[in-house]
Amino acid sequence: MAAGVKAKHGLLNISISHVYSFCRKIAPKNVCIQRATEIQSVRAVSNGTVGSDHSEKYCVDLVRSRDYEGFLCSLLLPKEVWRSCLTLKAFNVELAQVKDSVSQKTIGLMRMQFWKTALDDIYRDEPPNQPVGTELWKAVKKHNLTKRWLLRIVTEREKDLDDRAYRTLQELETYAEKTHSSLIYLLLECLGVRDVHADHAASHIGKAQGIVTCLRAIPYHSSRRKVYLPMDICMLHGASQEDFIRGRREQNVRDVVYDIASQAHAHLQHWAVQRRAFEDISRNPAFTHDGHWVADVQRNKRCIMNPLCPPLKTPH
Repeated sequence: MAAGVKAKHGLLNISISHVYSFCRKIAPKNVCIQRATEIQSVRAVSNGTVGSDHSEKYCVDLVRSRDYEGFLCSLLLPKEVWRSCLTLKAFNVELAQVKDSVSQKTIGLMRMQFWKTALDDIYRDEPPNQPVGTELWKAVKKHNLTKRWLLRIVTEREKDLDDRAYRTLQELETYAEKTHSSLIYLLLECLGVRDVHADHAASHIGKAQGIVTCLRAIPYHSSRRKVYLPMDICMLHGASQEDFIRGRREQNVRDVVYDIASQAHAHLQHWAVQRRAFEDISRNPAFTHDGHWVADVQRNKRCIMNPLCPPLKTPH
């Protein structure tokens, strides 16, 4: 869902100095200094001036154009896992953009079936002749990635093709767990982390990401006369889908957003407890990679409670 939203709003304009400033805010100073050369190299690859591997360039361009936040944060990852992690993000983008790019559900189901078959072929060492599939096969071979997490993302994205609102807040959390959290589990595996405490932290931050992404997408979905917010929360406060489509700001609309955002905040608190309890988690690049997102939530808390706030009209 998030990547589909990003596709409609284009790239952000940002200079290299802003990237360095951004990195300094969420990573230790010495890390940013040591990575300066790497970042320049990565930017060169993404611009096509270094490296001739078509599949890698395809994945870089895809993530940079559809998930710009994720692309920027990938620059903070260790060089030896950067390509694999970016491939996973490209895989997620490929699946996420299906819903918005097809006119009929049947076509979307066919594309999802392609990826189910592709995963079977990848684990048989017979990758499909498709850039993301080729790169994903390399990542699977290099890091022995768990097939279950990849298949779970495909299956949940396939269910989301039904194009209906979530029945309950728990259903939204389940979607976030099976998509956003599963992606973080795979990033952890790329980094060599297979730990129950890290997975627990990843589960919470993935759920929080999924919930907030749903909120950030309200203006975009409303412009297409669609509302995906949990129906049980809307009914609880007497808010109709038309209220969101028309951009109304009555108290019942704000109460719906507040209740949903509060659930995301609760998951962030659980994640913070895990970070404080286990030092290895707080130092893990996968969670440093997501640190910008948590900081952004904290800085824009007032806007998250008001989905029509200008900074959230262009979710990225």
